[in-house]
Amino acid sequence: MGDGRSGRVERMIGGFAGFVARRRLLFAGAWLVLFLVAVPFAAMQTGRLSGSGWDVPGSSAALAREKLKELPGRAGESLAVFVQGPSGAAVDARLAAVGVELRRYPGLLSGGPVQRFDDGRAALVPMRAVDQKRIFDFAAGLRRALVSDRAGVSTRVVGEAAMWSNFQEISKKQAVRAETVSFPLVLLILFAAFGTLLAALTPIALGLVAVAVTGAVIYLLAGAFEISVYVTNIASMLGIGVAVDYSLFVVASYRGRLREGVERGEALRGAFASAGTAVVYSGATVIVSLLSLLLVNVNAIRSMAVGAIIVVAAALLATTTLLPALLALAGPWIERPRIRIPPRRVGRSPVRRPGAHRPAAHRMAAHRMADGAGRFWAGWTNMIMRRPVAFLSAGAAVLLIAASPLLGIHTRNGALEQLPPGAEVRLATERLAELAGPGSLGTMELVVSSEAAADRIAADVRALDGVTAVTPPMAFAGNYLVEVVPAADPESDQARALLGTVRAISGRDADIAGTTSFEAAMDRAIFGDLWKIIVFILVFSYLILIVLFRSVLLPLKAVVMNVLSVGAAYGVLVAIFQWGWLGWTGFSAPGYIDSIVPVLLLAIVFGLSMDYEVFLLTRIRERYLAGADNASAVGHGLAASAQTITVAALIMVTVFGSFAFAGGTAPRELGVGLATAILVDATIVRLIVVPAMMKLLGDWNWWFPVRKKPAAVSVPVGRTPTERADVDSAVAGQ
Repeated sequence: MGDGRSGRVERMIGGFAGFVARRRLLFAGAWLVLFLVAVPFAAMQTGRLSGSGWDVPGSSAALAREKLKELPGRAGESLAVFVQGPSGAAVDARLAAVGVELRRYPGLLSGGPVQRFDDGRAALVPMRAVDQKRIFDFAAGLRRALVSDRAGVSTRVVGEAAMWSNFQEISKKQAVRAETVSFPLVLLILFAAFGTLLAALTPIALGLVAVAVTGAVIYLLAGAFEISVYVTNIASMLGIGVAVDYSLFVVASYRGRLREGVERGEALRGAFASAGTAVVYSGATVIVSLLSLLLVNVNAIRSMAVGAIIVVAAALLATTTLLPALLALAGPWIERPRIRIPPRRVGRSPVRRPGAHRPAAHRMAAHRMADGAGRFWAGWTNMIMRRPVAFLSAGAAVLLIAASPLLGIHTRNGALEQLPPGAEVRLATERLAELAGPGSLGTMELVVSSEAAADRIAADVRALDGVTAVTPPMAFAGNYLVEVVPAADPESDQARALLGTVRAISGRDADIAGTTSFEAAMDRAIFGDLWKIIVFILVFSYLILIVLFRSVLLPLKAVVMNVLSVGAAYGVLVAIFQWGWLGWTGFSAPGYIDSIVPVLLLAIVFGLSMDYEVFLLTRIRERYLAGADNASAVGHGLAASAQTITVAALIMVTVFGSFAFAGGTAPRELGVGLATAILVDATIVRLIVVPAMMKLLGDWNWWFPVRKKPAAVSVPVGRTPTERADVDSAVAGQ
């Protein structure tokens, strides 16, 4: 890639790959030991994860919750046993047995009197779990001990801890199911692209290593910090996709050099100097994008960002230190075993000795295949460059139309709806809401500082529509508690509207806790900080790409293209999950976008989209710095990288798309959004909009205040003149 600082970085990365290759047994052995040690810890990580962490420090909801800890009987986590039966007598008999079982848990205290519904045919036993450091494991154990269906009597455990323990179990199954579906497909795509088993397995191996190491690190961090249960889904999606993509870029470049007859050591150094440099800068951009999530003052969001950063860093580390060792160990076997399609012959086939090879013929076949692919993509590029305005307008119009539903986006944080419709805890909670009233499970808890203010607020709120009940003020620790039971579901828009009215009535005299208040605070924190995230991502991504490309306009173009990709992904999410456009297929739509998805999608997609941009522009810039004009450089870069980008995008879409059928709302939406963004980015953006825009910008693409285009032609590190001549002839032939 050329001159100056970026050339030094290339030489350093290529040189380090050669260093690793010479010590391949040491590096491969170290990674093997690390993988074997990491696997058991990764398998235990979910036991340490948390469903909480959604509090917004300093918010009214968080302040009220802290004050309520001084209320007698409010210590620990709230749980409850819900029993239903055909008669009151059957329910009473089961309650007696449940009481005996509960006495086996010393950390489980009574949370109040037994509540009865439906003429005694249903009962709720409130409890408080205290001193339970691993509350999800505790709730899961309690569910295993109590949940049953006997003689028409059902017993279920409900409450936040029970819900998230159920979510953990389902998340594990979802991850296994998604990986079971995506892994064979990814392997098939890699095998079709590479044609050899060893080359196809190498990226898969790196993906497994990255996910396992990340799981172990998360397990260790979760012992000291609160980390969200969503981390497992994000790490699984990102880890496999990113590690496979990064290694794919390098392996494809390495094998291309081998086919040209380049010596293995030089081919390895050249592949990492070119594709490896692109991978390092791409990974840095992804990490910077994810760092923006730390600006959101919600610990659960921050912990998800940390998990995503860890898995991307693990993928980068594996690509730069394990992959060179694996390629060096594989040697010539990276091209074997190969599927061979025998050519049609007239007459007798010659007899070959076992083990005989024909490297010259193999290289000639490879040249013909590369030539054909090069001619196709060169023809595609030339077609776009002959009519850049038309193609740019058409591509931009499609992206803007796809993004237009974003204007009507509606977000909610449906915690219970993270569970699939048939999940045990969700069914029991929904049935309880039918019996007790939807608002009974999400009361608004007003903590008031004076008795007079508490009496006034209670009287005013009691007169409001949409309020089922208001408790008399209860004194505790210098404060007064007023509980408001809404008539609507606490996560509904009606409950949000009621919260706004109650806030207006109470003013500064009360802090308000409860499901509705906490979700409103979280939404304000996420979307209130969204502008900071956008500015952070745009500025730092632009600066990183300036360092890589030594251009003012290319990084700006890359940023604009990524914004369009994110916008299109948002629009598709609204159409599918909010408007229900795929309802006719049986694909369920909740009617809203989960609150955490837009911000996660922005940070992840913006980083991942840079992978293809960096890889494509790296190839284009190599050619430009070698002395080609702008149009030839664009044609060469697209012809040389389009097939690899297409395969990489197909893998990403497969991995992310497999999560579209996960049970939880947020993982499904995130999977669909990521798959859509990558598909749009690798097709409309990279194959149409980018070449058209670069044609229109001409030499302005490469303008940089302190650098002039070199007059001399230089061969990029590790690239043979034959490799460049093949693509040149393909371009010239159109």
